[in-house]
Amino acid sequence: MLVKHRMTPDPICGHPEMSVTEAQEIMKANGFRHLPILDESNNLVGLITFRSLLTALPSDVSNFSRFEISYTLSKIKVHTVMVKNIITIEPDTPIEIAARIMADERIGCLPVLENGKLVGIITDNDLFNVMVSLLGARIPGIRLTVLQPDQTGAIARLTTAIANEGGYLSVCVGYYPPNIPDHWISVCKVQNIEEERLAEIINNLEDAKILNIRQVQEHNHD
Repeated sequence: MLVKHRMTPDPICGHPEMSVTEAQEIMKANGFRHLPILDESNNLVGLITFRSLLTALPSDVSNFSRFEISYTLSKIKVHTVMVKNIITIEPDTPIEIAARIMADERIGCLPVLENGKLVGIITDNDLFNVMVSLLGARIPGIRLTVLQPDQTGAIARLTTAIANEGGYLSVCVGYYPPNIPDHWISVCKVQNIEEERLAEIINNLEDAKILNIRQVQEHNHD
């Protein structure tokens, strides 16, 4: 999965001479937390975030009326408060690289440039949705968490044993546990098999230990 598959293409943008109030109104109206800023040549020159907007006002506004706050913000230009040192990525960047950059840099979005021009933006919310998809959070079935040694063929033995009994793996992802060296944890969503039979199959494998097994039903908030 690449950034271009999950980014918001052609995002709404602002310009450096717009007021902070204008930027706030655009972000509020569209449910944004980040607003790219382009100059007259459509080059990315900045980024407005909720955090950067907080710097627009004096540190002590306790004595300001709502009108005074709105008036003050209307006189402040975006270029004075926007983030200027922007980390960007390209559309063909793997999604996990984008996630690593955002985690390491503690930022909530990455503008996406192609040939120097802004073509999209990817945010932490986009990455949350990727995680939901990868973990099959909306897919019913048996959620199985298994600990195995990190060695050749371990995952293949797990998936083959399930498939040989007619089980269907709709999801299978894994990660390295930080406190158990030389091991790998697989998280699977399994269908077409009973929970007790699935547990029996895994327990018969010499190199697999069930950490958690549970039935998960389809769930939506409509």
